[in-house]
Amino acid sequence: MYESYWGLSEKPFENTPNPKFFFTSAQHEEGLTRLLYGIRERKGAVMLTGVFGCGKTLLANTLFSELEKDLYQTAFIVNPRMEPLDLLRYLTHELGGKTMPEKKAECMVLLKSVLMNNYQDGKESVIVIDEAHTIEDEHVFEEIRLLLNFQLPDRFLATILLLGQPELTPMVKASKQLDQRIAIRYHLEALNSEEAKGYVKHRLGVAGRKEPIFKEEALKLLHSRSGGIPRRINQIADMALFVGFSQKKRLIDRAGVEEAIRSLEG
Repeated sequence: MYESYWGLSEKPFENTPNPKFFFTSAQHEEGLTRLLYGIRERKGAVMLTGVFGCGKTLLANTLFSELEKDLYQTAFIVNPRMEPLDLLRYLTHELGGKTMPEKKAECMVLLKSVLMNNYQDGKESVIVIDEAHTIEDEHVFEEIRLLLNFQLPDRFLATILLLGQPELTPMVKASKQLDQRIAIRYHLEALNSEEAKGYVKHRLGVAGRKEPIFKEEALKLLHSRSGGIPRRINQIADMALFVGFSQKKRLIDRAGVEEAIRSLEG
């Protein structure tokens, strides 16, 4: 609705994990580099944690946009709150299995065969488990660990990437054998004030706006009230653009951000 008013080709602050909006702050760039290293060097298990809305899923999607699609077979689990057998059956299907065994033993045999076939076809198998902190059945973590037993003398047949909020860390530590298999760990923090400014500028630029829209005072308030969490920055900034559009403002000032926050909080 407000795009043409602000000279935008699209909305810049949608809360969807679109890789083209990925902002390479120092920590996000390091996180991406570590995940790429873990997958390309077949490190077995990698874990990325961060508070809700800090950009974990967007980082993972950006990761896969950089991987050569003809060299990787991926399975992306967005809701891991399932029974162990259901998890194994889903992974088998997503990684290329043609049948869906009813028993765990049969599923494990087929899954290993699928992973081996991918390897022989020149493809690396990658398993991403998003929202891993929501796993309720501890046996699921055991199944994840067992997947890492599928390996050749010199390599794992699959790389597993766990994404979750900070409470995932003690959950993994409670499973000592899995914890010992995590080769790479990284934790995303909230954006600091300067990073938040760069984040807003970057997203506006991707959406086609090169000139500033938010005044300095507005950016400071945006950072302080969002806590530097990208998801919250998006929510406030999007509403501020709408408020500015509805009031025919030329720039978003502190008052515009304050009104946006009031609108969101009710």
